[in-house]
Amino acid sequence: MLVAVPTEILPDESRVAATPETVKKLIALGATVRVQAGAGVASGILDADYETAGATIAPNAAETLSGADIVLKVRRPEEAEIALLKNGAILIGILDPYGHEDAIKALATAGILAFATELTPRITRAQVMDVLSSQANLAGYRAVIDAAAEYGRALPMMMTAAGTVPAARIFVMGAGVAGLQAIATARRLGAIVTATDVRPAAKEQVESLGAKFIAVEDDEFKQAETSGGYAREMSDAYKQKQAELVAAHIAKQDIVITTALIPGRPAPRLVSDAMVRSLKPGSVIVDLAVERGGNVEGAKAGEVVLINGVKVVGHHNVPGRLAATASTLYAKNLLAFVEQLINKEAKAIAINWDDEIIKATALTRDGSVIHPAFQPTA
Repeated sequence: MLVAVPTEILPDESRVAATPETVKKLIALGATVRVQAGAGVASGILDADYETAGATIAPNAAETLSGADIVLKVRRPEEAEIALLKNGAILIGILDPYGHEDAIKALATAGILAFATELTPRITRAQVMDVLSSQANLAGYRAVIDAAAEYGRALPMMMTAAGTVPAARIFVMGAGVAGLQAIATARRLGAIVTATDVRPAAKEQVESLGAKFIAVEDDEFKQAETSGGYAREMSDAYKQKQAELVAAHIAKQDIVITTALIPGRPAPRLVSDAMVRSLKPGSVIVDLAVERGGNVEGAKAGEVVLINGVKVVGHHNVPGRLAATASTLYAKNLLAFVEQLINKEAKAIAINWDDEIIKATALTRDGSVIHPAFQPTA
């Protein structure tokens, strides 16, 4: 059972899918582990660290992936990488299937058994495999750090002999995993924090962190959460009422952090150009949804845009800006997933196709796209 860990080839991807710690545990499961040279460098992991853990180092992607039974990736492989995988290989990673059905079909055509870890169901047993939560947690933290760096002023109130510096006002839009971590981080740094979300359950969570909750709390708001715990698409009427409330609130803020995402759909537009321009010059907006179309009008992926004196931050791959920590957590997520595929006594691959986690994450099998959400349309 050969597990391969190639170097990520996307230019903005600094994470790696295995660490020396998880390599040791994969070997204990009966695997032989092969890592591409330099795969962990951006995360502070040297080839020698992998070798000490028991992995072998291959000089390039072709030799790394040759004959691999299981391939661990951060991002979906490109066409050139897919060509290197053997028929029947198991691919595990963040495969980003929404809107990329052709790429998923290409994996099926190549005979790859592909598992998209971001589709892991929100059940207790799967929490340790939840890549979205582990990475969003870091993104929320990093968003506040990036905002503070761009802001150019102190965040906490400071009482000095020269006068009092007021605390910065930070507004977090979206109180999922990333938003809650952003709130907690901003509070730790001494800011005055407010937050909003369309899910009723978020109010108690926001207030438990010492922030004030801002939302139109009508009947629709009370029904605004899916059974899976995600935000439900709201009506245009509600969006209008919420936008009016937010517009009045946002103009008083120093920093705004947006985190709202709806699985399988473009990011909802929360902050209009008029709202951006209502902020004081020197204010900062961080859009964590920029790679999904953005919550903020005028935000650009991979750029810091200046609009009427307001900095709109749209960094790519925010978890990857904390590469060492992100890789540590992500590798543990993947290890936990791999453990579901292995018979520990026989030390061999044994997939239970009736398992809830397997059914939720499997995209392709035996040359076909099998996930019902990504079936090709006639």
